[in-house]
Amino acid sequence: MARKKSTDTIDERDTELDEADAVDEDAEDLDDLEDIDDLDDLDDDSDEAGDFDDDEIAGLEDDDEDDDDEDDDDLDDGADEGDAAALDELEAAELEMLTPDEAAEVIRVDEAAEVASLRRAELALQKEADSVAAGEFVCSSCFLVKRTTQLANKRKQICNDCAA
Repeated sequence: MARKKSTDTIDERDTELDEADAVDEDAEDLDDLEDIDDLDDLDDDSDEAGDFDDDEIAGLEDDDEDDDDEDDDDLDDGADEGDAAALDELEAAELEMLTPDEAAEVIRVDEAAEVASLRRAELALQKEADSVAAGEFVCSSCFLVKRTTQLANKRKQICNDCAA
């Protein structure tokens, strides 16, 4: 008797699983049909779109370009004023999100001081180089200015380091 009940239970479960699979397959078929209907609707829309003349299309394109120009002008007006404030807000928000370890690693730079120091360094590089003083020579191999005591070959103007 116990065997009979267990096989009946297994048969019932198999039947339930088969019914569930059938329902899933029906649902998939319905989804496929809906997709086909959507494609048919798109085909109908594209047929209607082909009824426009070239002049009408050119007119529509011109209107779109005019609208884009107006939108760009509106954005440019407020962009200059709000850029600095927006950047400050973003930087503040980013600093708030940092963990304590990351905050310790952040180096705050005074931009004005940084720009000024870069400008001074640039001006220093543009200064004319000093000429060779008495008792010095320029090595023809490494182009370094060295004292005459380091001259290995007087005729070739080569230093001891390059001659070795």
